[in-house]
Amino acid sequence: MTSPSTITVFGADWCRDCIRTKRQLDSLGLTYDYVDLVEDPAAADVAREISGRTNIPVVVYPDSSHHVEPSNADVESKLRELSLI
Repeated sequence: MTSPSTITVFGADWCRDCIRTKRQLDSLGLTYDYVDLVEDPAAADVAREISGRTNIPVVVYPDSSHHVEPSNADVESKLRELSLI
């Protein structure tokens, strides 16, 4: 489901943190795969396997690391670490 060179965001349109994270990635002009857990409920199991939690968003980075419910600062720090911004 996730590509090794892509950021993947597991979330839902009712989730304010998901909306905020998507807005941040959009504002940075980054391409990412968005997995809508409302449209694809089975993907919630994938997100839970990755994170060990049921919280969203789950952001998976190209280096296979991930954040759960990250702040904008967390996302920015990781993107800088990976030289994506």
